[in-house]
Amino acid sequence: MINLQNNMVDLLQVFLLSMTPIGELRLSIPMGILVFNLDTFSVFFVSIIGNLIPAVFFLFFLKKISLYFSKKSIYFQKAFNWWENNAKQKHLNKVQKYGTIGLTLFVSIPLPLTGAWTGALLATIMNLPIRKSLSAIITGVILAGLITTTLVLFGINIKEHFGGQILVGLLILFGLIYFYFKTIKK
Repeated sequence: MINLQNNMVDLLQVFLLSMTPIGELRLSIPMGILVFNLDTFSVFFVSIIGNLIPAVFFLFFLKKISLYFSKKSIYFQKAFNWWENNAKQKHLNKVQKYGTIGLTLFVSIPLPLTGAWTGALLATIMNLPIRKSLSAIITGVILAGLITTTLVLFGINIKEHFGGQILVGLLILFGLIYFYFKTIKK
């Protein structure tokens, strides 16, 4: 009975972590599997649901919320403007080029600031229909969950078979490759 209660508390923590703006399910899935030692399917399912709740909320209410709070406080106005301008500069052209497919791909990339929160913001900025935006974001979140879960399980297998040093070395190698290609783009 106590173990079930602990699992429920841990699943609640996974759920709440998946709702965070930067971590989203890219944080909740590794935490649920690696730290809390929960069932992979349960972590995946709870993370998907938790990650979708803020995105759906933002699709329906982001414009109204940002207008309301921007009128009330200059700090909120600056924060909303920064978030919107940052999303426009970095991602809007790519997503506009491919529409809802671009939005799905954008949300599915498991990197910070490319998830459901920013996807909902981009859909709102682009004035995409809510139905299309919602299906694109749901599909993107599921794909991101599959990618993240696969990478976590792959990392566990590498560590078990080859040791932690190989895993750390691969992570460093992939990080260097990522930053190399990022600097080439500039």
